[in-house]
Amino acid sequence: MNSPFADKPGEACGVFGAYAPGTHIANLIYFGLFALQHRGQESAGIAVSDGNRLTAYKNMGLLSTVFDHNKLAGLRGDIGIGHTRYSTTGSSTWENAQPAFRAVGHRSIALGHNGNLTNTSALAMRLGSAAGTTDSELMASAIAEQIHKDENIPLPDAIAAVVPEFEGAYTLVVMDDTSVVAVRDPRGFRPLSLGRIGDDGWVVASETAALDLVGARFEHDVLPGEMIVLAEAGVTSSFPQGTAPSRLCVFEYVYFARPDSILAGQNVHAARVLMGRRLAQESPVDADVVVPVPESGIPAAQGFAWESGIPYEDGLVKNRYVGRTFIEPEQMLREQGIRLKLNPIKDTLDGRRVILVDDSVVRGSTTRQLVELVRAAGAREVHLRISSPPYRWPCFYGMDTSDQSSLLAAHRTEAEIAKFLEVDSLGYLTLEGLESALPDANQTFCNACLSGEYPTSIGDHKFVLEQP
Repeated sequence: MNSPFADKPGEACGVFGAYAPGTHIANLIYFGLFALQHRGQESAGIAVSDGNRLTAYKNMGLLSTVFDHNKLAGLRGDIGIGHTRYSTTGSSTWENAQPAFRAVGHRSIALGHNGNLTNTSALAMRLGSAAGTTDSELMASAIAEQIHKDENIPLPDAIAAVVPEFEGAYTLVVMDDTSVVAVRDPRGFRPLSLGRIGDDGWVVASETAALDLVGARFEHDVLPGEMIVLAEAGVTSSFPQGTAPSRLCVFEYVYFARPDSILAGQNVHAARVLMGRRLAQESPVDADVVVPVPESGIPAAQGFAWESGIPYEDGLVKNRYVGRTFIEPEQMLREQGIRLKLNPIKDTLDGRRVILVDDSVVRGSTTRQLVELVRAAGAREVHLRISSPPYRWPCFYGMDTSDQSSLLAAHRTEAEIAKFLEVDSLGYLTLEGLESALPDANQTFCNACLSGEYPTSIGDHKFVLEQP
C-alpha cells in the first residue's frame, strides 16, 4: 500500500543473511537491515540459530519499532537472516511479515524474499490452500515439503529441488539450524551481494551499503541463478537453476537502491549524476535555477546543473520524519497534500524560471501537487525534467505497479502529461540516454516498465498492453 502522497513505485523488500561465529548475530543483522530500511517499511523480522534451535521474531513497523535491546538480546546464535518488507503481493499484515517460518518434524526453516513470482497461482494450486497467502509463504512451503519427504535432506538440496518451479523474480535468504542459503533467480532481477566479515564470517545483502555498515568486505555480486551456502565449512556455490541472460531491474539505478551502493560494478550515485547530464543534453531549457525533488532527484539535478551551466540550488526541504504512519491524515491535511513531505524555500523559487528535476513520475498526483507548491512559492516558470523514460507498463517482478490504469504515462502523450501536471515544459530521459549511464553492454537490464518488453512470461497476470 502506498502512502497517501506517494508517486513512486514501492519495491518489495530487503534481505540480509549472515554466518559469523563469535558475534551477537542478531545485532549484526539488525544493523545490516538498518541500511536496507528504504527497501521496506511495513514490517521487519530476524531469525537466528545457535546450532540447535531456530528462533524468529517479526512485527509490523520500522526496524527501530520492531526491535529493542531486550528483543535482540533474546535472539542468540551464530547464523541468521533478516528482512524488511514492502508488500506487493499479500496484504500488509503480521501474518505476511517475514521471515516466513516453517517447522518440519525436528527441523525448522525461515525464509526472506525480495521480488515477485509470476506463477503464484499455479504454485498455490499444487501446494494447497494451507501453504500460504503470498509467494514468499509458498516458497517456504515448497522447501518444507522437500524436507517432509526426507527429514535428513540438506537444506541446499531441498532448495535446489524446488527452485526450478519458481518463475519470476526472487532473491532469497533461507536458513535452518546450521546453514544460511542465498539464492538469486536465473535472470537476477533483484540485486544480492556477498561480503566477508572478520576471519571466518560471511554476509549476504540486497545492497553493498549494508555490507559497508556492518564492516564487511565486498567479495562479489551473487550471480544470476547462483546459490551460495554459508556454513561452518565455509562458502560454497552452485547453479541449480542453470543460467539465463541477466536482467537486473533498471529501476534499482533510477530510484530503489541507495546512492552509496554498488550495482554490477557501478556506483548508484555516479549513475544518477550521468543520467542528469544526459538529460540536460537531450532536453535543454533556458532557466534561472535547477532544483531537485529531494532526495532521489538530487544526483540527477546535480548532473543537469553541471552539464547545463545553470546554477543548482535547494528549493524544497523534505520532512524526513514523514513516511508510513498509523495516523491517516485528516481531510484538511490531505488537501495540503505534498506539504506533509516537502516545503518550499521561497527565496530560491520566487520570480525565477525553475527547472525541477526528479527521477521518475509514476502515478502523477503528487507531482502535480508539487508543481502547484512551487508555483505558489512564486516560481515564474516550472520546467519539469525526469531522469528516466515515461513509466508506461506494469511491473510483475517486485514493484507495486501491476495496475496499468494507474500509471500516468500509460495512455497519454508527453504533451498530455505536461498539460495534466501543469508545467511549462516537460522532458524525459530517453531509454538510450538512461542505458548510457549504466554499466557496460555485457550487463543487460529489465526495462519492461519503460519499454513494454518483458524478459519472461508473466504467467498468472492478465493485462492489456496499450500504447498512449
